[in-house]
Amino acid sequence: QVQPVESGGGLVQAGGSLRLSCAASGRTFSSYAVAWFRQAPGKEREFAAAISRTGDSIYYVDFVKGRFTISRDNAKNTVYLQMNSLKPEDTAVYYCALGRGGATALPSSYDYWGQGTQVTVSS
Repeated sequence: QVQPVESGGGLVQAGGSLRLSCAASGRTFSSYAVAWFRQAPGKEREFAAAISRTGDSIYYVDFVKGRFTISRDNAKNTVYLQMNSLKPEDTAVYYCALGRGGATALPSSYDYWGQGTQVTVSS
């Protein structure tokens, strides 16, 4: 079993950048597709980005395309989410999720979830 742990959240002004990290223990990290979801107060959890096990397939939701970049370093058991040009509407708790299937936008595709990291973007 793997347990993902997110880090890198914080408070940033609009237009700024943050890089989130998702680290997971275990030698099988490269066997998992990884996704980032987010949940804003009073809203449902929504998909942001996903990356396949080898990193050759990447998907983004439309509202982060061109601003967010997902990447992974399997040697370090870590997935990153580089977030640029942040907007107040990006404020949310960001969750990392791991799944043994392919990279998808469906929460049900992921078996292991982190506790989340808060991202707050001020205007």
